[in-house]
Amino acid sequence: MPRATATSDAFAAVAEPHRREILTCLALSERSVSDIVDSLDLGQPTVSKHLRVLREVGLVTVRRDGRRMLYRTDARALKPLHEWASTFQRLWRNQLERVKTTAETKRPPAKAQP
Repeated sequence: MPRATATSDAFAAVAEPHRREILTCLALSERSVSDIVDSLDLGQPTVSKHLRVLREVGLVTVRRDGRRMLYRTDARALKPLHEWASTFQRLWRNQLERVKTTAETKRPPAKAQP
């Protein structure tokens, strides 16, 4: 089966580690390209390339502030990613609860201290 292009959907876009770093960097506030470059220690062309992909799939938005372009995440576009990841969060929570229950039921009784 051919691989999806990075611009085909949000899941394909976040498969690249630098794009995930950029999304994390933008999670709390909008930032300029130069702020992202400084924060992540990546080259400006690399950051711009990844921001273009993230914009094309709708994960980030951009607004102009004078000569600067400010980027921010789009929470609505991130929702499908969050819902998908939540499935696995529930799975691991259930698995950990089962391990805990099994460990507690097989634990030898504590000895009384004199």
